[in-house]
Amino acid sequence: MSRTPEESAAVSRTHAPARLRAPLVALLAALVAASAVLLGAGSAQAAGYRYWSFWEGNGKNWEYATQGPSLLRPDDGTVQGFRFAVSEDSGDAAQPRRAPDFGAICADTPAEDGQKRVALVIDPGTSADAPDGEKPPALRTACAQVAPDASSADALAAVAKPLRYDSSAMLCAISGYPKSGCGEQVSGDSGSAKPSDPAKTTDDQEKSEEGDGGGGGPSVGLLVGVGAVLLLGIAAVVQARRRR
Repeated sequence: MSRTPEESAAVSRTHAPARLRAPLVALLAALVAASAVLLGAGSAQAAGYRYWSFWEGNGKNWEYATQGPSLLRPDDGTVQGFRFAVSEDSGDAAQPRRAPDFGAICADTPAEDGQKRVALVIDPGTSADAPDGEKPPALRTACAQVAPDASSADALAAVAKPLRYDSSAMLCAISGYPKSGCGEQVSGDSGSAKPSDPAKTTDDQEKSEEGDGGGGGPSVGLLVGVGAVLLLGIAAVVQARRRR
């Protein structure tokens, strides 16, 4: 039975949404999948740095030091800590695993005229943070007795030689640990070291990571790319509707 032109047009309008629905659903599903892959890739690229972080005791807890050990000149009775670990920035840096207790650490070191005592907690961290092929030594404490104008680096050198520094004065090794490396970038996926720029000071690391927005989330370029993909998908859907 033949249809009039009006009936044929009505049938065409009725079936057009059905014909378009499947490709549109497939397109949207592909866009969602692509966005998930891109965002997942951004989070997988999160990385940290393997280095000795420097801490100051406030009587009860640890606070991340705002100056390097070569610049800071601690007072008598100060407690300072050094922790080796992989950290993205100062906000997630691992603290020393011993309380900053000056009385306990320096109990066997009597005060002397013309000298100051600085209690130190030296924590080489765990096997998970150790470079390949190395085993971290045990955590230890020491009471350094040094001149009144001595820096934190001087106090550390008095009890934990040999120390190793890089050309930018970043502390690379305490008591010879680790044997090599200095502030190297470590991949977020496997924990293995990647080739990186020359070792940075702790202050340089913090500034660069703040500029990158913390280093842990998707970059601005990645988000722009996802937005462009979504916009292209929306444009395709609108164009398809106009053709119906």
